[in-house]
Amino acid sequence: MSTSPTFPSRLQALLEEKKLTPVGDLQPLSGGDIAAVYWLETRQGAVVVKHDDATSLQGEAEGLRALKAAQTPLVIPEVLGQAGEWLVIEALAAQGRGNAAALGEGLRALHAQHSEQHGWHWDNACGSTPQPNAPLADGRAFQRERRLLPLSAACYERGLLDHALRTRIENIADTLEAWLPDAPPSLVHGDLWSGNVLHTPDGPALIDPAVYYHFPEVDLAMLTLFGAPGEAFFEAYWGTHAPADWPRREALFQLYPLLNHLLLFGAGYRGAVERCVARLSG
Repeated sequence: MSTSPTFPSRLQALLEEKKLTPVGDLQPLSGGDIAAVYWLETRQGAVVVKHDDATSLQGEAEGLRALKAAQTPLVIPEVLGQAGEWLVIEALAAQGRGNAAALGEGLRALHAQHSEQHGWHWDNACGSTPQPNAPLADGRAFQRERRLLPLSAACYERGLLDHALRTRIENIADTLEAWLPDAPPSLVHGDLWSGNVLHTPDGPALIDPAVYYHFPEVDLAMLTLFGAPGEAFFEAYWGTHAPADWPRREALFQLYPLLNHLLLFGAGYRGAVERCVARLSG
């Protein structure tokens, strides 16, 4: 005689509230470096269940809702509900091959969503790292005060940066106005490495956001940091209007995620930080 699977009480109550009837146990999914991530079959269809700090999950849920509200061609999973440290979202069917051009077109549409200031109306997290988002009118100031300086200070305090390298990063942050024009703040995914892009039968999908408004190159640089989106992607995104200083912008907007990886995963990322600083200091 079979019995119904049992779950932690708060998750069980959330599933009942959303009228989701499980037909199996939680199945762990790979890729959950920060949160625990599970696949769950229900009579109403498959869902993804995440277990993490409640505030982090609230930020993720709000980010998904913001991306979905942008009404772009990109597929964004629906948030089904949250109860404290549990989040339930729509499960997406992934397929092997992706459409790079569709991803470029979708990101271009996403980045066409603008705000008056760089930042977000509350702080969220990139991985488990708190991400301060208090708005600033100037994007160069936001990149300096909310991204590069806090992360370089945190890495230095943990002994992951020496004084000389921290000073070089501070010099880069202090001189952004000398070469980087300000731009209207675009809605960005905020943590767009290749693992957060799924290829579904309905087109490219984005998961695990850390959204805010900033320079759109935030997302492009993250895509090229740990992968290669390809020529078709950039043709669809830029057409014939690629910025002439893209290599320098790419290095700048890769510096923050590299510092974050250094902070989260340790000294193995120091060499990558050094190489990125060298690109910006040349």
